[in-house]
Amino acid sequence: MNILVTGANGQLGTCIRNAAKNSRNNYIFTDVADLDITDSEKVVEAVDTNDVDMIINCAAYTDVDRAEDDAEFAESLNAEAVANLADAMKARDGALIHISTDYVFGGAGVNTPRAEDEATNPTSVYGATKLRGEQAVAASGVKAIVIRTAWLYSEYGRNFVKTMLNLTAIRPNLKVVFDQAGSPTYAQDLADAIVAIVESGKFEGNEGIYHYSNEGVCSWYDFTQLIAAEVGNTACRIEPCRSDEFPSKVVRPAYSVLDKTKFKTTFGINIPFWLDSLKTCIKNLKENEA
Repeated sequence: MNILVTGANGQLGTCIRNAAKNSRNNYIFTDVADLDITDSEKVVEAVDTNDVDMIINCAAYTDVDRAEDDAEFAESLNAEAVANLADAMKARDGALIHISTDYVFGGAGVNTPRAEDEATNPTSVYGATKLRGEQAVAASGVKAIVIRTAWLYSEYGRNFVKTMLNLTAIRPNLKVVFDQAGSPTYAQDLADAIVAIVESGKFEGNEGIYHYSNEGVCSWYDFTQLIAAEVGNTACRIEPCRSDEFPSKVVRPAYSVLDKTKFKTTFGINIPFWLDSLKTCIKNLKENEA
């Protein structure tokens, strides 16, 4: 099977590259320099030229704050480009795995894990464009699995873990919000799960929306405390604060814990606890520095 991976130089795309090293399938890794997925003709050409059977779409506009002032481009990449991929695979009777986000849900008012069939109500441009991407997949009729995830981090690129490792090493004090709760997601865990679904053949007949994040719950403040503790950055005093101390155009989900019951039941894949995965990531980062 020929599998086209978009956004291959990002966090998740890089992790899929790691996960698929020993695959019997042919993974074709592309990024914007290789394929502009906002161009429908180029998408069709790439799909036909490579005889693609499945697309794993990791490409997205993920700068949540900047999206508020760059709505047109966010829409192009998070919604219109997704429609291009879905339509191209529908025309070939192929399949699509598309990555979405917890931001499709609203800002406040819940304190229980979000299920796949819960009503969506995005409160940001990013969330709204990602929701329209999901809707484009559904409208196309393509065989698809949409995986919503949250708080993604890894050894690669820019992410919260790497930022906090740096800040807690150089600052004497740091304020981090404690009134937003979620489940950190190690991108390698998600990538391993995606590749496992593909390799096992469990895609067929299990199309739909699924949630995936690591197990457990924490606030950004809790997350930062454990990041700093794992590397011994004890000189930095980390203080909890409320979200309104950091004014933003974006109303972020106050509780974005995702219910993974459907994912675990359907695919039989074990999901690691977030702290265990954090330790793995930091261990790898240390080894890469050595």
